[in-house]
Amino acid sequence: MAKRKHNRSDLVYSTVHGKMCPTCGKPVAGCECGKKKAIPNAGGTVVVRRETKGRRGKAVTVITGVSLDQGGLRELAKRLKQKCGSGGTVKEGVIEIQGDHREAVAEQLRKEGYTAKVSGG
Repeated sequence: MAKRKHNRSDLVYSTVHGKMCPTCGKPVAGCECGKKKAIPNAGGTVVVRRETKGRRGKAVTVITGVSLDQGGLRELAKRLKQKCGSGGTVKEGVIEIQGDHREAVAEQLRKEGYTAKVSGG
């Protein structure tokens, strides 16, 4: 049989190291996958806006300007989605939440210490 040639390990848990990262195969405590890219801060203000363009008229709340790494953005998106009771995603440093939840998102971001600005009418 041929040996697989990729860096990713199929190991999920080790009794020695505990939980393992599915991407790099290292223990989660020593994993640096999510810490590689830091998104630059857009002037210190987090902008919350609504978009419908290219989405068949459906509204999406878009959050930009958050200076967190990819893992931090995912955690923030998770909390915001739970607050709004809606789905969403993180794409290229931008958090998208389904539906028009600008005020609720801005309020939650302010509670977490961000300077949030609601954009658009």
